[in-house]
Amino acid sequence: MKVFYRTDFPATRSAFAHDFISGVTVAIVALPLAIGFGITSGLTAAAGISTAIVAGFISALLGGSRFQVSGPTGAMTVVLIPVIHHYGIGAIPTLGVMAGVIVIAMGALRLGRLIKRVPDSVVEGFTVGIAIIIALQQLPFALGVTKGAGDRTLPSAFNTVKSALALGLHWQTLFVLCLTLFIKFNIMRIVEAMHIRSYIPASFSALVIASGVTALLHLSVNKVGDIPRSVITWTPPHSNNLHFVSLIVPALSIAFLAAIESLLAARVADELAHVSKANEFRPNQELFGQGIASAIASIFGGMPATGAIARTNVNVRSHGTSRIASMVHALTLLIIILFMAPLFSQIPSAAIAGVLIGTSFRIFNKATMLEIFSSGREKTLIFLVTAISTVSIDLIWGISIGIALYWAFALKAKFL
Repeated sequence: MKVFYRTDFPATRSAFAHDFISGVTVAIVALPLAIGFGITSGLTAAAGISTAIVAGFISALLGGSRFQVSGPTGAMTVVLIPVIHHYGIGAIPTLGVMAGVIVIAMGALRLGRLIKRVPDSVVEGFTVGIAIIIALQQLPFALGVTKGAGDRTLPSAFNTVKSALALGLHWQTLFVLCLTLFIKFNIMRIVEAMHIRSYIPASFSALVIASGVTALLHLSVNKVGDIPRSVITWTPPHSNNLHFVSLIVPALSIAFLAAIESLLAARVADELAHVSKANEFRPNQELFGQGIASAIASIFGGMPATGAIARTNVNVRSHGTSRIASMVHALTLLIIILFMAPLFSQIPSAAIAGVLIGTSFRIFNKATMLEIFSSGREKTLIFLVTAISTVSIDLIWGISIGIALYWAFALKAKFL
């Protein structure tokens, strides 16, 4: 298996510059998410950051996608919460290695190619569902309140809005959110009006300007907050009080989620970047890289990782062109926690939310959606059911229901 291809690395200085800027931008967006997912899963902020650094770098180096950004994700958090509650934090290194080996085995058996057989209507529905989830997950940061009760996205979002309305909307937080969105969507128009021909990264510019305005006006808004510096620690798998047979089912669940989410994120990234057939991601190599990344991250103070759809899309939208961007993302996170933690701790949470909400809006592929809607009732229904199931249930059920519906229509057409 050939590991590296010519397109995996930047061919020009300009491409490298774009990769560098994109990597830094993704790192800034990834930092609060890594902290949040680490805590939400039942581990620590340090565990989330460690996962983003270790898994992010390894999967970028060894994976099969040149756009993929990996790390802790909301979907993996949902799987880990009951596992940690039942088996304890001490089971994570063992589970991470077991799940990593399973994902590597999937790649060795060449199961990754199955992802290319998933119908476009299912992938597009899944993508739209993910975009909606990304936006809804930002509501606590966008409104300046704590996350509403609920394990699933919709109930949590509803309770978040309900809480915000009960407490009263915080206009300073909303101002930062709106400013971030305005800059993200209009920075290039402003630059062109000033007759500046240089490329200006929208997400990075929005974060810098929003943070600067917040500091200048002394706005009272929530910030990223304290960033732990001791994050990468050796925590080898152990068998104390653990029955490996009982860990097989949760390990399979973690591995299945890691494989599905990573492969879909890589496929969506290729579509957003308009990659040609010859340069598409290598699914089996992606599984190999993700398996290695999860196993190593789990024994260095982290947890199992997957391809992160939100961060991957920020990378694509920030004009990352090769795997160097994802590697820069991981190295930037390491530099931030070692040398620049106080500075980055002052970034407004609402600015991060604005960047991700803007990114989720741009995930919508209007041309493809219109093509699906004009292709007949069956494709439209598959698209809508997949999107709704992804948002209302979870990612795995969303794509499973979409595929099942696709095959139901196919069998109907064959036998009726």
